[in-house]
Amino acid sequence: MNETTPGTTLETRAVLRLSGDDVRGFLQGLVTQDVALLTPQTPQWTALLSPQGKVLFDFLLWADDDAVLIDAEADQAEALSRRLALYRLRRAITIERTNLAVHWSMQGDRGVPDPRLAALGHRWLAPAGVAAQGWDAHRLRLGVTEGVGELGAGETLWLECNARELNGVSFTKGCYVGQENTARMHHRSKVNRRLVVAPLGEAGDRTRATYPELGLMVEHRRVDALGDALIPAWLAPALA
Repeated sequence: MNETTPGTTLETRAVLRLSGDDVRGFLQGLVTQDVALLTPQTPQWTALLSPQGKVLFDFLLWADDDAVLIDAEADQAEALSRRLALYRLRRAITIERTNLAVHWSMQGDRGVPDPRLAALGHRWLAPAGVAAQGWDAHRLRLGVTEGVGELGAGETLWLECNARELNGVSFTKGCYVGQENTARMHHRSKVNRRLVVAPLGEAGDRTRATYPELGLMVEHRRVDALGDALIPAWLAPALA
């Protein structure tokens, strides 16, 4: 792990460690990414879905020898641990919170590129240091949404969260929770709604989160009524 530098710690994130009996096999049957491809240099953005294909938690996976580290929302870490424990059944798998922190920098001198979008910057895990500034503003201006406050908890289909465009799903791995609806939407190329970032306006039924200090909001809009939503270059081809 890399050493810390001032102003890189994402204080809203926490790191869980899964270790024990075939952790990758355990996760492979649960999450949207192909955990078999996880390496120390290629973390994965992934999600745990409901059986209907709606996102419950989104997080990043990191390889740690035979264990796997989960870079998750700090406020949701305990709930995610409990949900994973439900699936564990009698498997000898330990789920624990670590003393590591998630670090972010727009510079490329440490860590690895964010697996969602290289423009998001570099990310790494290390003991906590000085808090980072500007992460939410940076990712929102790139049109990237994350977390329960923006994606919802069991409210939004994973592909509506732009998971296909941001490398959050594998369509070649085996089954996982919520795979059937996700695969059907993909093969039919039918994503009728999208989570988008837009200039701050009056909140309504479509609104998921507002950021008055940034002049931005996150909304769940129909693709035929995106209005003033920001359409970043990574999303535009999917809407054509």
